[in-house]
Amino acid sequence: GENGVEGRAVRVGTRRSQLARIQTDSVVSMLRELYPDLHFEIVAMSTTGDKILDTALSKIGEKSLFTKELENALEKNEVDLVVHSLKDLPTSLPPGFTIGAVCKRENPLDAVVFHPKNCGKTLSLLPEKSVIGTSSLRRAAQLKKKFPQLEFRDIRGNLNTRLKKLDEKEDFSAIILAAAGLKRMGWENRIGQLLGPEDCLYAVGQGALAVEVRAKDQEILNMVSALHDADTVLCCIAERAFMKRLEGGCSVPVAVNTLLKDGQLYLTGAVYSLDGSDSLKETMQTSVNYPHQNEDGPNDDVQHVGVTAKNVPSQAQEAAENLGVELANLLLSKGAKHILSVARQLNDA
Repeated sequence: GENGVEGRAVRVGTRRSQLARIQTDSVVSMLRELYPDLHFEIVAMSTTGDKILDTALSKIGEKSLFTKELENALEKNEVDLVVHSLKDLPTSLPPGFTIGAVCKRENPLDAVVFHPKNCGKTLSLLPEKSVIGTSSLRRAAQLKKKFPQLEFRDIRGNLNTRLKKLDEKEDFSAIILAAAGLKRMGWENRIGQLLGPEDCLYAVGQGALAVEVRAKDQEILNMVSALHDADTVLCCIAERAFMKRLEGGCSVPVAVNTLLKDGQLYLTGAVYSLDGSDSLKETMQTSVNYPHQNEDGPNDDVQHVGVTAKNVPSQAQEAAENLGVELANLLLSKGAKHILSVARQLNDA
């Protein structure tokens, strides 16, 4: 066939968790629809992040917790593509890899799931000293400031495990999870409260699925690029560029909110101290209204913060990346580095 992958099975790597499998299945079913003649095979594996469940994510200090084993398989040609939650992928990928597709983003907001006894409440209506479970420094920092009467405690495990811990014990009054994951699991009915940008800015890339491939595997790259959602690509490039310039990661509270409207991309970015008392937040915008040009030649493999998107205008991608960098520079000029290094030291301690 024209994309050269016909006649062989395309092997798709995934984590073993139920959510990861659902996400991978959704990507594979889109690919099957686009390429009915191809045979897709799913290869599931466990990752370090799935195995170390007694330590806070931010304390393990390994950037590629949920991706390393999958990337090893990709490198050894054991799989041809890997499906991730984009927010699990570091802003600098190991050499030889690229994000070949960013699928249309699901709702990126955070959601509150309440213990059955608190059904119908919101965070502000919970009794004082109620304990909220979250493994995210970003969520805790923002919510501590907004709801100082509540206590925040670490909760680990996949979605099933966390919901079980919430429902079957009395340890937590509520837990905070990504709305996207709950929706994909079919548990939307458990969302008691959606946290808008005024309550909690979300994580870089939250709600979007990414397909990671070998950067030199032109056939697979061309095949998966049909899955790119242009708006999501531009929003996520801006977010990832912001995070990368700040050198943020799991161990510091960095948060974003993006909006693409009428050819204008708006990016709000913020950094927080661990308790949320110290923070910087700014919004900038840029035009991403560029026509698509047929760009053949040496720059057909340009990556923007790890993303290769040939079917999205390259000037628009550049503008999005510059927006992220400029917004980060603005926060750095106002003292973001200090806030982040203190947060990092406290977290490491």
